[in-house]
Parts: sequence; C-alpha cells; structure tokens
Amino acid sequence: MKPFVPQLVYIEPKALDYPLGRELKQKFEDMNIEIRETTSHNQIRGLPGDNDLQKYRVAKSTLVIGIRKTLKFDTSKPSAEYAIPLATGCMGHCHYCYLQTTLGSKPYIRSYVNLDEIFEAADKYMEERKPEITRFEAACTSDIVGIDHLTHSLKKTIEFFGQKEFGLLRFVTKFHHVDHLLDAKHNGKTRFRFSINSRYVIKNFEPGTSSFEERIEAARKVAGAGYPLGFIVAPIYIHEDWKAGYLELFERLSESLQGIDLSNLTFELIQHRFTAPAKRVIQKNYPKSKLELDESKRKYKWGRYGIGKYVYQNEEANELESTIRDYIGRFFPESEVQYFT
Repeated sequence: MKPFVPQLVYIEPKALDYPLGRELKQKFEDMNIEIRETTSHNQIRGLPGDNDLQKYRVAKSTLVIGIRKTLKFDTSKPSAEYAIPLATGCMGHCHYCYLQTTLGSKPYIRSYVNLDEIFEAADKYMEERKPEITRFEAACTSDIVGIDHLTHSLKKTIEFFGQKEFGLLRFVTKFHHVDHLLDAKHNGKTRFRFSINSRYVIKNFEPGTSSFEERIEAARKVAGAGYPLGFIVAPIYIHEDWKAGYLELFERLSESLQGIDLSNLTFELIQHRFTAPAKRVIQKNYPKSKLELDESKRKYKWGRYGIGKYVYQNEEANELESTIRDYIGRFFPESEVQYFT
C-alpha cells in the first residue's frame, strides 16, 4: 500500500513557533494539500461529508499539526513505564482498535511539533528512575510509523534515545514504510515491533493497513539495520478454525524470517477485548463488521479509570495463551514472550 497522505491539514497557530511546524506547513503547501487554521484541535468543525460515515472517513485522513500541551506522560503497562506522546490517532481502520473509544468523535490524526519539550520531559522521567532503565512506548495512542515519513518525529526520537544511558524506546506498527528509519542512529536502544495476526483477522478487521507480507518485509529490513525486533500478536481472536489460523501465522512468520538473527526476538500477546462505549462506536462506524461483540460470552474486567472491559472467559483465555505460547516455543525457541494480557 502507498504511504499515507492527508486529505486535509489543520495547523494550530502556535505550532508555527517551532521549526518542525514551519517545515511541515511548507511541505504540505508544496504538496498542494488544503491547509486550514484552527485555534485548537477541539475547535475543528465542518469536515467534508454528507453523513456521519463520510465525515468519519475524512477525519481519519485529516492531519492536525499542533503542540503537546500536557507533558505529564501516561503510564503504559505492561509494555513500558511511560507513553511518550508524539502523535494521536491513526489512518488505519482496524475495527477492534481501542482508539475507537478514546478518540470517539475526533478520530483525526494529531502530530506534535514541540519535540524538544517532550524530550525534556522524558529526561526528567529517566532522571527520577535511574539507575533503573525507563522504557517509553511511542505507539500508545497512534501508529506513529504510519505518519513518520512525513514528520520524521519518530526518527528524531529514536536518535534522542540512542544517546541515553537509562532510557529505551519501543513502538509497534501495522505499516511497512520504514525506509527512512533504517539509517537512524538507534544504538540498539529502540525495539521495533510489528503487529501480526491470522489471515482471518487481518482480512476482516484491519483495512487501511499494510499486508502481512509487507509488514514482514519491513521487519527483515529493520532487523538488518540492527534494531532489536519484536512482534505483538493482537488482538488474539477466537474465530472459526482459529488454532489452525494462528498455526499458519507462525509457520509463515518462521519461513519469512529465515536468515535473520532472532536471538533477541520478543513477543507480546494481547487477547481481544472491548468496552461498552467502544462497541457503540464500532457498530456505528463499521456497521457491517463481523467482529464478535457479545457481552454475554465474555468476562467483565475492571480497567483503568474505572472503565471495565469485556475479555474472554478464563478457560478460553487460558487456551488462547497456552496455544500461542506453544506455537512460539515451537517456531521461535530462543525468543521471549514478555506477557499475555
């Protein structure tokens, strides 16, 4: 698939106080993309479209260039200690994504240009915890790789952490547009992870993202560039013949990674879950989705901020975990499974 190009760009006036803001404004002018001014991302009104679905799709291809005002980082367990806020939103259309709830009626993509201030905040978090290593997750609220060919914010962040003694960076992506990141001076401090899944899940629930083959080709590239490599299997989803589907996934993955040094490979396993607000948004935005969202089949589990989520029943969750761990042990015996949740 082609790299993301926004249909519409909004720029907050204060973003132009920063070099990256001015650089991006010039870039989008040169690309002949419509640019509008907004005092704040919360003030965006009047997106094109005759109905809610059309406006939703336009919003998912709208980029807002602004500044990150809140420099208190959220926690990001279990993948990292903190989330580093480089962007919010995603151009992908994954039906199950938790951003369906958190972004709600504002699913446009926001990229923050005050990187030096964000890096200064990260330095403070590292200082507080040293000599312990502090891990930062750059993909909590976005697929940052999907827009970085335009902004290079992630590349700057990779090189920032490349110089840090007590910090590590990590992020995950469903996009394969990684070529500009291959020469970044990462010094082994950034773990580059790719989201993978069975054919059924990718085909039915991940429109607007790179294919499995494209993701694995990109994984070979970043491993060749010396990045520590990882994969997130998420969401692990029970569908017809799911055991055979996930077995095939690991067979294909093993075959595709022949010749790559996998001694430092990691896996993270996340079962499918949803919230009641997410279900409403998903059914509104993707009315023909095959995604199973029957609360009666699930277990209710309390989450952060008092918002509960529906996960698989204990017996099903245990079977999911043991099955996937077995496949990983079979095909990637030297790898580390960091967690199942």
